[in-house]
Amino acid sequence: MKKSSKNSLQKFSFFPGCSLKASGHENTDSIYKFCKLINVELVELDDWNCCGSSSAHSVDREVAKNLPMRNISLAPKGMPLMVACPSCMIRLQQTYLHIKQSEKLRKEYEENWGTFDENLKIVHFFEIFEQINLEDSVENPKEKLNKIKVAPYYGCMLYTPPDMRFGKSYYGLMEKSLKSLGAQIIEYGYSTQCCGTYLSVAKPRIAQNVVNRVISKAMEAGAECIVTACSMCHLNLEIRCTIKDSIPVLHFSELLSMALGEKDHKKWFPRHIVDPIPLLKKRGLL
Repeated sequence: MKKSSKNSLQKFSFFPGCSLKASGHENTDSIYKFCKLINVELVELDDWNCCGSSSAHSVDREVAKNLPMRNISLAPKGMPLMVACPSCMIRLQQTYLHIKQSEKLRKEYEENWGTFDENLKIVHFFEIFEQINLEDSVENPKEKLNKIKVAPYYGCMLYTPPDMRFGKSYYGLMEKSLKSLGAQIIEYGYSTQCCGTYLSVAKPRIAQNVVNRVISKAMEAGAECIVTACSMCHLNLEIRCTIKDSIPVLHFSELLSMALGEKDHKKWFPRHIVDPIPLLKKRGLL
């Protein structure tokens, strides 16, 4: 790997959220490793709490409102707040938008949490790619992923609610990034299919059916692995799949970190249900 002056140091506060810190710990670790390799410093919010995700707003609207508001109040001024989980991203961004638009809500926020930062930028992990050039951080980028056949999977949570309809679209970013590092991109028509999200707990059969459909279509199209943009999707794709000899499911950040020369990655793979090591060895990535 070569050091590049083009990717100057950038600093973000970071809200990991529950999925990345628990079931998706390898996702968090590989995000930190990748960001370090591209000269991005992440500062985790001190004493953050669950964003509420799908559960809180289905049960208690007050709780659902205050959980993301408290997290927003923890973000230091003058630094963008980065979020990697699409569900967390929606909760935080939507709440922030509502505070800006409602005098009543803003007054409530400031009574409970202090001065509202009108200039806070809440950004998804993907937005880092608009500010860096991956090729500046690695030698011979086209050789790094050795033509591994990947099926990108975004899930449905990167679609924004109607009041956030003018937000950025991130679709195509994984394809562009992984292709620039030498992967073969497999198109299979199910990259934005819902994984079943929290129905995986309430109605697992429904989640099983949609997960099997996503993975089987990727396999039929020739994919050797699926690469996810969401830790919750990753969990569902692994635990609800009943296909015999299924392909591995990797976090986007894992492949990126490996391509950029991260050596401390073997501890990530035992956390995967479908072992990716045989594939990675076959492709010369291990």
